Amino acid sequence: MGDILHALPAVTALRQAHPGWVIDWVVEPRWSALLAAEGSSGRGLHSPGCAPNPEQPVVDHLHFAATKEWRKAIFSRETVSAIRSLRHELRDGRYDVTLDLQGALRSSILASLTGSRRRIGEADPREKAAVWFSTERVSTQGAHVIEQGVELASSIAGDELEPVQPWLPVDPAAEGWAEQVMPHSGGQPSILINPGAGWGAKRWPVERYAAVACHLSACGFRIIVNAGPGEEQLAEAIVNQAGGAALVLRCSLAQLIAVTRRVELAIAGDTGPLHLACALDRPVVGIYGPTDPSRNGPFGTRFRVLRNPESKRDHTRYEDPESGLLTIQPEEVLRAAEELLYPEKAPQTV
Repeated sequence: MGDILHALPAVTALRQAHPGWVIDWVVEPRWSALLAAEGSSGRGLHSPGCAPNPEQPVVDHLHFAATKEWRKAIFSRETVSAIRSLRHELRDGRYDVTLDLQGALRSSILASLTGSRRRIGEADPREKAAVWFSTERVSTQGAHVIEQGVELASSIAGDELEPVQPWLPVDPAAEGWAEQVMPHSGGQPSILINPGAGWGAKRWPVERYAAVACHLSACGFRIIVNAGPGEEQLAEAIVNQAGGAALVLRCSLAQLIAVTRRVELAIAGDTGPLHLACALDRPVVGIYGPTDPSRNGPFGTRFRVLRNPESKRDHTRYEDPESGLLTIQPEEVLRAAEELLYPEKAPQTV
């Protein structure tokens, strides 16, 4: 989820620069709602209805690559057949160029399936083996992955692109559902908390999220705790420890997009819903530990990042929270939240 959201500003900038180009995307099926509203149709999947320009989608078609499922049985007849089918579909596209905006071995292999003669990737990709599958390598200078993606897109744009606010789909059914849950007008202002993350070392303790929820609820905000797939127990624990000061949100990805559009603030660690809030230009408080916010922290919106200076970049998937993360207290998160919620009260510097 985060990789797609980090790539979207580059692709949106490319679309704005070249509205007549055909731009397609290879994506895991479970993340397609980030690129196309449900019920869209076309070769692969057409993606109309993107904000702010519903007449010009950010991508024309989607191709599905269920790599998470494929890895479970990579040599099975079903997996081999699915990969062959995708390869045939991609070759039919006759693509002039492919961009590997993820820098992973998986994404670089998918790019090679297109048969495109120009396969552009980073000179120093996230996974070193990815460089084997690119025919052109761009030495990026930006610190943040969004900046790096824009540099890659600039290599074919003809001009130097700048990061832009990405376009995300507007799903009418999801928007209607969210309007019932939390109406824009006359409703209680809402704050979204997301306690989950890709692995335990990035997860701030639930009891501290509960303390934050209690305080903000007492200030008059509706506190919504997102229960992502496999994270239901985390969300329930926060609600229970907050004594009813928060509500659990169970929803689809399209509904999460619609809900996030309506919140006053999002509070989370380094995880997809935090980057979704940034993409939708919502203020965020990021609680960081073993991952580096200068590389994949909040971007393109108002934000505060909390991270212990002693925390070291480490993507080892430890189960327990990183030690530096544990030094961050609820009072610090609340102070950051209040600075974003009440900017007029923030101290001025001269």
